[in-house]
Amino acid sequence: MHTHTILHSHYAENGASVSDEKIDKRKRNAVSEEEEEEAPMAAPASADKPSTKKAKKGCPQIELERHAVSVSGIMSAQTFDQLELTQQTRDAINDMGFTQMTEVQARTIPQLLLGRDVLGAAKTGSGKTLAFLIPCVEVLHRAKFMPRNGTGAIVISPTRELALQIYNVARDLMKHHTQTHGMVMGGANRRTEAERLVKGTNLLVATPGRLLDHLQNTKGFVYRSLACLVIDEADRILEIGFEEEMRQIIKILPKDRQTMLFSATQTTKVEDLARLSFKRQPLYVGVDDSGAEATREGLEQGYCVVPADKRFLLLFTFLRKNQGKKVMVFFSSCNSVKFHADLLNYIDLPVNAIHGKQKQAKRTTTFFEFCQADSGVLLCTDVAARGLDIPAVDWIIQYDPPDDPREYIHRVGRTARGQEGTGRALLMLLPEELGFLKYLKAAKVPLNEYDFPPNKLANVQAQLEKLVEKNYYLHQAAKEAFRSYILAYNSHGLKDTFNIHSLDLKAVAKAFGFAMPPRS
Repeated sequence: MHTHTILHSHYAENGASVSDEKIDKRKRNAVSEEEEEEAPMAAPASADKPSTKKAKKGCPQIELERHAVSVSGIMSAQTFDQLELTQQTRDAINDMGFTQMTEVQARTIPQLLLGRDVLGAAKTGSGKTLAFLIPCVEVLHRAKFMPRNGTGAIVISPTRELALQIYNVARDLMKHHTQTHGMVMGGANRRTEAERLVKGTNLLVATPGRLLDHLQNTKGFVYRSLACLVIDEADRILEIGFEEEMRQIIKILPKDRQTMLFSATQTTKVEDLARLSFKRQPLYVGVDDSGAEATREGLEQGYCVVPADKRFLLLFTFLRKNQGKKVMVFFSSCNSVKFHADLLNYIDLPVNAIHGKQKQAKRTTTFFEFCQADSGVLLCTDVAARGLDIPAVDWIIQYDPPDDPREYIHRVGRTARGQEGTGRALLMLLPEELGFLKYLKAAKVPLNEYDFPPNKLANVQAQLEKLVEKNYYLHQAAKEAFRSYILAYNSHGLKDTFNIHSLDLKAVAKAFGFAMPPRS
């Protein structure tokens, strides 16, 4: 196992000693909530009734036709010009700057254009969004969908952020087409969504809960001519508790349709959902991962062992020395994200934050600000771990370890994206948590060990404790974050490694700015 000195090699080149730096207290600027932007719709077309070809019904017991392929990189040798696409779609793809297809696109789009059902095992960053959107748009165009024909394609995604990303790609892809497009998701204005559905939304991007709501309660929502159903990040949809909603949605929607289901992992629940969704034998498209590493090529991954009382000091030092980089930091709870964001912004180290307790408008605004920035820090809970198309992330810092190796793979999917993708991921472990490495090894996640010299850490513990003690707002936020950290730790799935009784609570409390653990 290779050992790297993380503070020396990555940010100790600055000769000034960070231990002499004082925390500069600055009042945070209040961020006003912005009104949610509503998804625009394309102009209606003048055409005839859609003439979609109906799929033949088949046996629900699915024998998958496996076309697993071994690929060494993300890009294929094929170009979009080799596909039989409408000129409108070709123009849009050119406008988006794409010429060469990824492996997933090259192996799915031709089959989908022929009307095949597809079950895809694709990792984050593989180009699967275009892989399912291009066939959907082509079907709508060739069937001459008009607003009065209702919804012809539905894309279901697990989170609002991912739905927004997919919708933006769909909007770009359809800008030369006349079919309409729209989005429905929790947190948005339901009445406005219903009005647009009644007017006719040909391609609809949706989150499961809000889609089911409209299917059951919005009169005038026409979907009887549905031609394509896409279920993206199926494993994630099921992980966050939408299993029953998905069953009801599939029961309501027309059975004669083309179905595309994509999932990073193939769990028992995903297989059950696939069995329910597909009415004919799907084509399986994936990567043969026997002996392969689970995470992306070009990703330099490491871990460091950090005493509980030094965790914040390491994070603070790291972020100060990487202010020109794009960094995501993962925490185990919303309260922890809130506290660390408030603290870091207060001491003049600007960060953004996304977590589940924020209003949708704030989350969306924060996400796009981070996307558009050349550098910056985004603190996250797992709400942001999957599917967000965030370009050029240099570092993924796992401040709190994930619940299982699959979650780790999802988290580090935000870096080393695309053809020449490179990036670095750092997992911070307590000495008591080293057993987690065996689970990562079993999941084919290669990790190097990073060392850090304690004398290079910013010596700001005393200032941190004084700030948390004197500032009532930060004191309350720190107390809630500490409590949430303990609760999350106690509910960790790997009890043999993450044992609440092995924690030194006094040392843990110091990382939250307390000299002694706070009372409940």
